[in-house]
Amino acid sequence: MAMRGWFRRPERGTGEAADASETDGGQPVASGSDGQLGNDMTAVDTDFLANPLDQALAERATLIQLCMYAMDRARSTGVVERLSEGLDGIGVTALRPDGLRFDPAHHEAGGTMPTEDPALDGVIAETEVLGFADRDRLLRAPIVTVYRLRTPQ
Repeated sequence: MAMRGWFRRPERGTGEAADASETDGGQPVASGSDGQLGNDMTAVDTDFLANPLDQALAERATLIQLCMYAMDRARSTGVVERLSEGLDGIGVTALRPDGLRFDPAHHEAGGTMPTEDPALDGVIAETEVLGFADRDRLLRAPIVTVYRLRTPQ
């Protein structure tokens, strides 16, 4: 179960301890009625102290998601390249499977493009939305447009 500790923030700029009316046997008490916490109380989540590795991995996953979000919205080629290089440096690669055979286990079809060439049938024409993999683990499948052989009418 998560353990939460509470502490009293020091008064801004005074550096003074709480006066006797704000303590109970040396322990700060919450202001307000019925023991409700006042505005000067802050929750401290101590879960990360129990397992710092889990906390670091959770923070890494959050930062990766944030970078993916930023890459999806970046308008500058330089920004996209920089984010891609940074993610690549920690083992996260952007997936752009253009020219590969479509595999529904690894790709999401966003649309089709007609083709007269039977060799292109089922091949990815272009990537609409980049996918991402963290080493061997798929984080997000790329959304792709797939060539489909035009049927004679």
